[in-house]
Amino acid sequence: MSALANKENPSTAASAKTAAKVLPFSGKHGSRIDFRRAGLTALRNIVPPAVVLAVILLVWQVLCSSTDASLPSPHQVWQDSYDLIAYPFFNYGSQDIGLAWRVLVSLQRVVYGFGLAAVCGVIIGAIIGQSVWAMRGLDPIFQVLRTVPPLAWLPLSLAAFQDSNPSAIFVIFITSIWPVIINTAVGVRNIPQDYRNVAEVLRLNQFEFFWKIMLPSAAPYIFTGLRIGVGLSWLAIVAAEMLTGGVGIGFFIWDAWNSSRLPDIIVALAYIGIVGFALDKLVAALGKLVTRGAVAN
Repeated sequence: MSALANKENPSTAASAKTAAKVLPFSGKHGSRIDFRRAGLTALRNIVPPAVVLAVILLVWQVLCSSTDASLPSPHQVWQDSYDLIAYPFFNYGSQDIGLAWRVLVSLQRVVYGFGLAAVCGVIIGAIIGQSVWAMRGLDPIFQVLRTVPPLAWLPLSLAAFQDSNPSAIFVIFITSIWPVIINTAVGVRNIPQDYRNVAEVLRLNQFEFFWKIMLPSAAPYIFTGLRIGVGLSWLAIVAAEMLTGGVGIGFFIWDAWNSSRLPDIIVALAYIGIVGFALDKLVAALGKLVTRGAVAN
């Protein structure tokens, strides 16, 4: 019957053979599409900020180009602070170093203070999130303490530690720990009841529940708190270094102000903004990797 059908419909058989033919795969076309898509994405992310920055610099140049302007123009900043911009890693002595080295000193303090705040904040937040009474008792206190400005903690830390370096680290710690605690507690409270039931069925102990259920479920909330905390820690260290001294980027700004070097201050502010932006994106990327793109509801 099939042979008769093929004889009667030769075009149908030819079409079937053509459809069954395996075409060779070429990766060039797919790669070309990927590169084009990546290029378009890069353009969408780079061109708008670049245009806005160019407009801001142009307006700034026009407003500050007169001789009686109180702030330096971009052209004057480039001329007066060229060494700071072009050579960020120079080292001519203990206090005569490039801005990159000063940023690294400040970042070292941030790593200590924020790292300690992250560990303690996640543990305390997990404990509070598991207990209704702890949440009711401690949450109002935390809400009050988190509104205290970073510099308000500095006199107490200097009196307690009698040294500027641990005092600055403490200011970072006490400033950045509150969003980590609060967001972790909220994330633990929002763990689905089904997950808790599974933990009871599997008879997981407290450590296993914390590691296998609590952390993965609350991870989006935890990284939201970490992202807020790292921004606050960078703000705190710059403010604290203005008063404690040393070789950090904050003290450089204060020293430049005392020496009336406004172009150097503007360059340092650019460094601070770029590093803060990079820290935020780094924590966000780490959170996206760990949580696999999940977000806090």
